[in-house]
Amino acid sequence: MGDLQGRIALITGGAQGIGRAIADELAAAGATILLADVNEAKLAETVAEMESRGKTAAGFAINVANQESIKAGAKAIQEKFGKVEILVNNAGITRDNLALRMKPEDWDLVLNINLTGAFLLTQALLPKMLRNGWGRIVNIASVVGRTGQAGQVNYAASKAGLIGFTRSLAREVASRGITVNAVAPGYIETPMTAVLSEEVTKTMMATIPLGRGGTPKDVAQAVKFLASDAASYITGHVLDVNGGMFMGG
Repeated sequence: MGDLQGRIALITGGAQGIGRAIADELAAAGATILLADVNEAKLAETVAEMESRGKTAAGFAINVANQESIKAGAKAIQEKFGKVEILVNNAGITRDNLALRMKPEDWDLVLNINLTGAFLLTQALLPKMLRNGWGRIVNIASVVGRTGQAGQVNYAASKAGLIGFTRSLAREVASRGITVNAVAPGYIETPMTAVLSEEVTKTMMATIPLGRGGTPKDVAQAVKFLASDAASYITGHVLDVNGGMFMGG
């Protein structure tokens, strides 16, 4: 399961955290790895480290909050590699606050990066997938897109939107050999969760039946499965990777 030999995979937000773990997992399965990230220094460092381990990797500085950056990046990728067969829309940010106190610019930024950026990049790369009759699109959603979360109306809305995007697009492209799925992580131990207070972390852990936080590798393995031929009859699905934190349809 998970043999991706010869496939070309693009991961946004791929220079660190969950994106980096996904890149490592897909590379281990044989894929050529293309990383997109706004942090150019970290991007170069990650590509160099992957190449030092004998993996085929390339980096592209793309700001998914900017439509022109997305268009230019997609063009550069396709000119150099011809196509993207596996697209992982992972780039995401938070700007937390209660709804009454949230600045409109914080709403817009989170929606633009987490949702609109995924749509625009997918739109730019989809024609080649359609012509080739094969593709895997995996969107990284979140448990809060399923359950909601106080203080995160922007983030939860963006991730719920990503789930709706996943299911709608899956219906549009299924007849062309392309699957579209989402992975919805729960509490994953990353720099994003490291800033949470001890009290918040303890409260969160009490809601997880497995009694531990997840790791980026837990998410990466789910993505690898959905990108592989083992998941060829799965589309429009949301795979929850949350230790039982949310159990729903």
